[in-house]
Amino acid sequence: MIKVAIYGKGGIGKSTVTANLAAALAVRGKKVIQIGCDPKADSTINLLGGRPLEPVMNYLREHDSEPGLDDIVRQGFGGVYCIETGGPTPGIGCAGRGIIATFNLLDDLKIFDKYEPDAVLYDVLGDVVCGGFAAPIREGYAEDILIVTSGEKMALYAANNIKTAVDNFADRGYAKVRGIVFNHRNVENEEEKVNAFAKEAGIPVIGEIPRSREIIDFEDRGMTVIEGDQDSEISARFFGLADMLLAEHGE
Repeated sequence: MIKVAIYGKGGIGKSTVTANLAAALAVRGKKVIQIGCDPKADSTINLLGGRPLEPVMNYLREHDSEPGLDDIVRQGFGGVYCIETGGPTPGIGCAGRGIIATFNLLDDLKIFDKYEPDAVLYDVLGDVVCGGFAAPIREGYAEDILIVTSGEKMALYAANNIKTAVDNFADRGYAKVRGIVFNHRNVENEEEKVNAFAKEAGIPVIGEIPRSREIIDFEDRGMTVIEGDQDSEISARFFGLADMLLAEHGE
C-alpha cells in the first residue's frame, strides 16, 4: 500500500497537490483514501464537486454517539474515499489533538480493513509540526513524505521545519521525506532558491507544478484538474507523480 503524507505551509497548494494526486491514482484504477488533516477541512472539497464534508471533530462535538464510517466518509471523484479531521472550536483547544482523536477513531473503525485501499494520502498543515500534526510521521501511518513548497521565504522556512521534524524521528523507523513538489509561484529567482534548498537538504525535487490559471478555473468549479481535463499539461504533471509512486511500490 502507498502511504504518503503531504506537508507544506498553509496556502502553499498542498491540498491542490494531494487532491490531484488522489484523482490521478484513482484514474489509474487504484482505490484511494484521502484524509485532510487541517482545521480548515477543505482538503477534499474539489474531489466532492465543491461540497464541503462534515469533519470528524464537528461530528464528535454535535452528536452524543461516536460516528460510523458512513457518517464521516464520502466518496468523491474516481471513488476516492474522503475524510476531514477538522479541528476544535476556534480559539478553544488544540487542532493537533483533533488529528490524533480522528486517527484513533479510524483505527477503532478499522477503516483500512474495510476499504482495503491501494493508497492513503494525508494532507497535513506544516506551519507548526507539533505532536498532532506530526502524527502521520511518528505513528507509522505514512511511509513517505512529500513536501510542497514554492520559492517564497516562508514556504521554504516551513519546508525546512518539516525536514527537521522528520530528522528527529529518523532513528525510529518512521516516515522519510521522499521528495519535494515544487509548486511555482513565479517569485524572483524561484527555481534557484528551491534547487538550492533541495541540494542543501539532500532532498530531490520529484515534481513541478507550473503556475496555471487552469488550476484556479477548475477549482472554482469544484473540480481537480484531473477531473476537468485529463489531457492537459498540468494533469500530466500529476499523473507523472502518481506513476512514479506506483512504480516505486511495484504497482
